[in-house]
Amino acid sequence: MNLARLDLNLVVALRALLEERNVTKAGQRVGLSQPAMSAALARLRRHFGDELLSRVGSQYELTALGQVLLDRTATAYDVLERLFASQAAFDPTTETREFRIVASDYAVDVFGVELARVIHEEAPGIRLRFTRTPITVVDDTASLLSATDGLLMPHGVISDFPATDLYDDRWVFVVSKDHPSVEDRLTRQDLARLPWVTYQRTYDAPAVRQLGMLGIEPRVEVSVDSFHALPALVAGTRRIALVQARLARLLAPLTAVRVLDPPYEAVPLREALWWHPVHTHDAAHIWLRETAARVGRRIADADT
Repeated sequence: MNLARLDLNLVVALRALLEERNVTKAGQRVGLSQPAMSAALARLRRHFGDELLSRVGSQYELTALGQVLLDRTATAYDVLERLFASQAAFDPTTETREFRIVASDYAVDVFGVELARVIHEEAPGIRLRFTRTPITVVDDTASLLSATDGLLMPHGVISDFPATDLYDDRWVFVVSKDHPSVEDRLTRQDLARLPWVTYQRTYDAPAVRQLGMLGIEPRVEVSVDSFHALPALVAGTRRIALVQARLARLLAPLTAVRVLDPPYEAVPLREALWWHPVHTHDAAHIWLRETAARVGRRIADADT
């Protein structure tokens, strides 16, 4: 494929056509007349060798290829938009821009709140948008990072992308305050016999993979896409959950749970900000990374 021969404006037209499924509405969305949008659709059909939109009664429906292109086009559009929004210089006191960061609720609670506070004080025109980490993050990391400004994720889950280390944390267990069979400390036998509450894909977390090496297979009773929900799902039950110590300190006073150390030396947790290499030399993104690193150091220093 010779990109030099392609009209990148067709990416804008293609996205509008696939999402609107109507030539007139797609044209209105991108500021093109109906004849101009029809001409763009004809060029796209020739390029892909496919109708993309096929008439069904009085409406248009996506073809099989059109459905495949729907998500890919949105990702490509975001990449191009971020690419051409890159800046040689960036003044946080005067610029207006939105940074989109993918993060778990744990990362937002422990790190994102402080990052937002610092940016509010130092860069009043900058907006932050936190979006939840998808369950597919490990399967298609490149696509996710290419369409965002960063991903808050500890080391050991993804690799092969640039990252800025932020702060360290450790894993602890939470059990109900009135748990009938757990005293002041957990045993490895407790971990094997008690039902678990886990976060999303259990096997992605290094601390849970470590259990497998110890011969412990968690008996998962509840799985949830929120770290924040783990203590509530433990309280008043026989369940246990593995959570980050910093989050446990925030949530334990609000929930009827106890925080216990693991009955083994759990692998440490180092939170990092990951990004796609396309952002590496962008002045605005450099500022974001430097600010994030500074906030991370502040969080770490609060422990000393």
